[in-house]
Amino acid sequence: MDFKPKDKEIFNFLKNLDKDLRNALLIQLRNLWTHTSTAIEGNTLTLGETAFVLEEGLTISGKPLKDHEEVVGHARAIDLVYDLVLNKTPFTEKELFSLHKAVQTDIIIDVYKPVGGWKKEPNSTVAVVDDKQVVFEYGPPGDIPLLMKSWFELYREIDQSLKPNDRQQALLAYVQLHVSFVRIHPFFDGNGRLARLIANVPVLKSGLPPVIISQKQRKQYIDALSAYHFSVGQIKAGDALLPNQDALQPFTIFCEQAWGESLALVEDIRQKQRSRQ
Repeated sequence: MDFKPKDKEIFNFLKNLDKDLRNALLIQLRNLWTHTSTAIEGNTLTLGETAFVLEEGLTISGKPLKDHEEVVGHARAIDLVYDLVLNKTPFTEKELFSLHKAVQTDIIIDVYKPVGGWKKEPNSTVAVVDDKQVVFEYGPPGDIPLLMKSWFELYREIDQSLKPNDRQQALLAYVQLHVSFVRIHPFFDGNGRLARLIANVPVLKSGLPPVIISQKQRKQYIDALSAYHFSVGQIKAGDALLPNQDALQPFTIFCEQAWGESLALVEDIRQKQRSRQ
């Protein structure tokens, strides 16, 4: 995405950068964000291969077509998120469903697995807590419309209180939207990738680069997220989205550390800009 000069005012991390450096930073963030988020879900393309596919539009010999489609779809979803922020588009079910269609490239014609629609069947995950295997169930399918209505209310509340370049506020917004969305798990698939995309909307609106979670930290990420979910239990319609917020602290600390990678990319580009002056 090549931003127009006026658009730079939206994202503070792009301010005062020459056009080539601005575009280079956006490409680096897109490649890293796409690679890490899809790799967490099992995509086999490396960062270099992801960048090659996105920049050259070619495939990697020996790698599944599905993996190529996933990274192209995720990169398209990033563009949709940027458009949403730059155009100041209200974030509603319509925009969320469009993002789901972008990331869910493996379209299965199955009434019970809708793409761009709420899940029809229960979903759950297995984790090890205190050396014991346990099953955690996400929001019941019949409760999803009401639960997501509450989630969008949380989003709007956060959106209305954003302050420019406030890192702590942006981090808290990311954590709250991420954790609550995953706890609901409104889609049959693609929930993790979507959570890592939409939780960054307030971060970008604050003028800051996205929080990007490395696939190398996958276990720590899942452990921190699961610890909160298992501590508060399954969510149902009418329940608080984020009970026991003190229990969010480990995930908040993890996300703050993970954010360092994209912040470092910004600083590196800014250093190059300073060297030109």
